[in-house]
Amino acid sequence: MQVSDLNNVKIYNLSAGKSLPEWLSERKRRTLLKKDVDIRRRIELIQDFDMPGLSTSIRVSKDGQYILATGIYKPRVKCFDVNNLSLKFERCFDSECVTFEILSDDYSKIVFLQCDRYVEFHVAHGRYYRLRIPKFGRDMKYHYPSCDLYIVGSASDIYRLNLERGQFLTPYSSESSAINRCEINPVHHLLICGTQEGRIEAWDTRSKSLVGNFDCALNFVNDLNQLQSFPSITALKFNGALQLGVGTATGHVLLYDIRSNKPFYIKDHMNELPIKDVEFHKQEEFVYSMDGSTVKIWDKNNGKLYTSIEAKSEFNNLCIVPNTGLLFIANENTKMQTFYIPSLGPAPKWASFLDNLTEELEESNTETVYDDYKFVTKTELENLGLDHLIGTNLLRAYMHGYFIDVRLYKKARDVANPFEFDQYRKQKIRQVIENDREARVKVDKLPKVNKDLALKLINDKITNKKKNNSSSLLTDNRFKALFDNPEFEIDKNAEEYRFLNPVLSRLDKNKKKELKQKLVGEEFETVQEEDKDQKSSDDDFESDDSSDDDDGAWKEEMKKQHKILEREKRIREKREEIDKLNEEQKAPKFFELRAGEEFKGAHNMKRKLNKASLAERLQNEDSSVKMHSFGNRQMTFSVSSKAREAAINEKNKRHREERKKLVRPTFGIKSSKKKHF
Repeated sequence: MQVSDLNNVKIYNLSAGKSLPEWLSERKRRTLLKKDVDIRRRIELIQDFDMPGLSTSIRVSKDGQYILATGIYKPRVKCFDVNNLSLKFERCFDSECVTFEILSDDYSKIVFLQCDRYVEFHVAHGRYYRLRIPKFGRDMKYHYPSCDLYIVGSASDIYRLNLERGQFLTPYSSESSAINRCEINPVHHLLICGTQEGRIEAWDTRSKSLVGNFDCALNFVNDLNQLQSFPSITALKFNGALQLGVGTATGHVLLYDIRSNKPFYIKDHMNELPIKDVEFHKQEEFVYSMDGSTVKIWDKNNGKLYTSIEAKSEFNNLCIVPNTGLLFIANENTKMQTFYIPSLGPAPKWASFLDNLTEELEESNTETVYDDYKFVTKTELENLGLDHLIGTNLLRAYMHGYFIDVRLYKKARDVANPFEFDQYRKQKIRQVIENDREARVKVDKLPKVNKDLALKLINDKITNKKKNNSSSLLTDNRFKALFDNPEFEIDKNAEEYRFLNPVLSRLDKNKKKELKQKLVGEEFETVQEEDKDQKSSDDDFESDDSSDDDDGAWKEEMKKQHKILEREKRIREKREEIDKLNEEQKAPKFFELRAGEEFKGAHNMKRKLNKASLAERLQNEDSSVKMHSFGNRQMTFSVSSKAREAAINEKNKRHREERKKLVRPTFGIKSSKKKHF
């Protein structure tokens, strides 16, 4: 709950407070309710009093027991039972609801006007009937004595649908091109229509004829040239039998006595937004007027502002609970806003506990949604060293980042940069000292930040090149931070800076030194205020003869920088790949042995290596395989040298000689054969 005090009038916003993300589990919700004091003190007047996208209109039944609201998306209607303070039922439509009327005292008979020209009738069990009107409707009202439903819209006709007969009757023909709003007086049943042309038409439902017509736009004849839009009628409301409140598209509220064609008071909202709703307080002489940004409550006699409610999201519709200080607002947000103003009336019977709570509540600030969670991107997670938490319950993926508990985020931030506060403090002290020095007599030389850029600009000014750009950049206060704030320091090692044409590519080192020497002892402003027609001498600077030479040098510099960057990129990729392979080789492999098993790691690894393919073997033998930048592989083998071959041959020769000495010759042995006869 949030309390505001405007003009010493306390307004309690019952919809404000800490809200929990929808993706939290019920267990975590209950845990937060127990631990978090702010959530425990939150007042949820009606459970599920919200819409998926936004709410368009809210009504309270005549018996005061039911609250009905429409919204999107998908188009739907919700009915809330105030006795149970909870949702009774919810139904969806085929198209968005423009407005609706409650025909019975409770929720049992409702009619909806939809944006696709359909009119739907609903009863307690669901949709009863639907029909279509000839033109797009903008508003409708139900006349109880005759059971006629009046529908107005983008045509000049006022359609009459008799619900007792179940048929259309002859429509009323208006003189306008379109009708925005209609209203029926509850006392004498006069039908009032507000037109696109800023006119009010009064129709008698008994004689079926036009009985009155006056132009509201005539009150703004002198101001039509200053107004951004035409004062069309956008809101109508009766107060009793004679008073009529009229809202216009220019942000004015006109109060009429219907016996006169001139308003007795005109209230300007001063923001030129269309007035969407006008309501009257029954007990006090106050008027509620609402536009898209605010609800103003003011005295109808003198227009003095009593209090106002500012919008955090655009307002769509205003609903006042009769004879109470409670009001509902449909807005462009999921939550339907609920406000309680004790000075305008007591709380309704079904919310009588509000009167007791308002005495104990103190003013507090509105807290943001999901203030227990911090949204971080993947880059921030890597900088904090929390990227290993991706996929765990500590991070919740959302869009292009993650939700993280703010306590964990603060701890990780303190660990990642423990001296952040000290650095921030020193920077602030240095900034204060620099600001104090500005009041002294200063001699501006080269700036502390981006000195080379300043030299380049001074060089261009002296050589009469780019006179307008250089002079404006150095003297314009909008670019002052470029030479003062260290955050704008140019990173010369960045690839983008090196790939593009460097800032000092046309200022060589010799000229740079000469220019620095020239600026020593001189004021920086005197160099800027030199004559625009002054030309540099041939001894200091050598100007190019033609623009073709400059273009050729620029192209050569671009090619050179491109080749250097490509070479560095290849070397960096190669180093990263070698480091990765070395880490994989050094990483030990662990095997888990179960009870009763023997370790056969070497045998299994040998079998696995024998069955491995050639590609896997080459991958394991990294010493003999080398990668080249052009994408192929090269396998190298060690080849024996000549000295080594000679030694091997000599060894083999000695071995053969030794073998010959050991072998006995066979030439001295003769074979003898005995002859037997």
